[in-house]
Amino acid sequence: MSDTQFDARERQAPAQREQELFARLPELLAHAMANSPAWAAHLDGHDAGTVKDRASLAALPVLRKSELLEKQSANPPFGGFLAGDLSAAARVFMSPGPIWEPQAPGLDPWNGARSLHAAGFRKGDVILNVFSYHLTPGGFILDQGAIALGCTVFPAGTGNTDTLAEAVEILGPSGFVGTPDYLKVVLDRGREQGRNMSSIRKALVSGGALFPSLRADYEAQGVAVSQCYATADLGVIAYETEARDGMVVNEDYIVEIVRPGTGEPVADGEVGELVVTNFNSLYPLIRFATGDLSKIVPGQSPCGRTNMRLAGWMGRADQRTKVKGMFIDPAQIAQIVSAHPEVRKARLAVNRVGEMDAMTLAVETDETDNGLAERVAATLREVTRLKGDVQLVSPGGLPNDGKVIADERDYG
Repeated sequence: MSDTQFDARERQAPAQREQELFARLPELLAHAMANSPAWAAHLDGHDAGTVKDRASLAALPVLRKSELLEKQSANPPFGGFLAGDLSAAARVFMSPGPIWEPQAPGLDPWNGARSLHAAGFRKGDVILNVFSYHLTPGGFILDQGAIALGCTVFPAGTGNTDTLAEAVEILGPSGFVGTPDYLKVVLDRGREQGRNMSSIRKALVSGGALFPSLRADYEAQGVAVSQCYATADLGVIAYETEARDGMVVNEDYIVEIVRPGTGEPVADGEVGELVVTNFNSLYPLIRFATGDLSKIVPGQSPCGRTNMRLAGWMGRADQRTKVKGMFIDPAQIAQIVSAHPEVRKARLAVNRVGEMDAMTLAVETDETDNGLAERVAATLREVTRLKGDVQLVSPGGLPNDGKVIADERDYG
């Protein structure tokens, strides 16, 4: 096995992989229906034993995140979708929404080790992980993968940039894990302080777009940056390889691209909504609609891995938007408006300032100021956990286009 190969499955014949996945699927479905009342209701009328290929899988209903959120709200914490006892979960998380997620048992429950290996991480590497360890599973997803790979993790979490710069100089980590733009913040801060930041030579980023200009900037500094596509619900779904040609789907997932708002698969190459089935026996997600847009890249990766490839994240099927690794939902904007009677409506614009995500909430109001902007900004931070500017506009000043969140970042 070559050093670039995590295991032999990465290069198995596609037909063999497909056969093995769908041979396992009926057992997963039967287990979910027998042990989870919500899955039993959701899949009522379907025979698990007959779901043996993509056509029969496509006949099952999709489960949308908005529906899961409603079910959890009505029947907390998991809406009846947990296929086992809570005592089997290693941890429980609460992501914005709120939506609850259990951590399945095992050393690498989110399948992160493979993506780290593809990014060049190896046993013995020291990794600076700046994904959040607070409430959400973000920091743990690749933390667990790194430990499974034999790496040593410094669980930094978000913020405290001065401390992180000091840690890089003292620990000399070879790699970074976090959002695409925060690596630049840490490196720049360390250099401003005269610290030696040269140990970092590789990075695996997620939770936002790795813009070409930012990747070029990192490469000029001698840092090779790869991306992975992961969600709190499912783990690492796909990852970039040394070929830098699409994202290879991770093993142990069945990925479909469907027409947004439906469960109907689209042709390869057509943009649609990403729908994923995992093989997590404690918290199975079957035809789980992520709300993210992508497409299948034809052919196989030049790197030699044989699984299907995705074009990466291509936007949202809804207006839910990721900013600095955190999703912001239109419902959260409505919550902010309802908290301030002076505000008639609002629209959140997401842009780039330098190489960082930035957001501005424009609110229609008769108020000229009177401290309203500061109060709304405080609510914005409380609701979304992110800082943003607030702009007051006159009634009728916002575009009449139905957008509550406008992603104005250039992904070219």
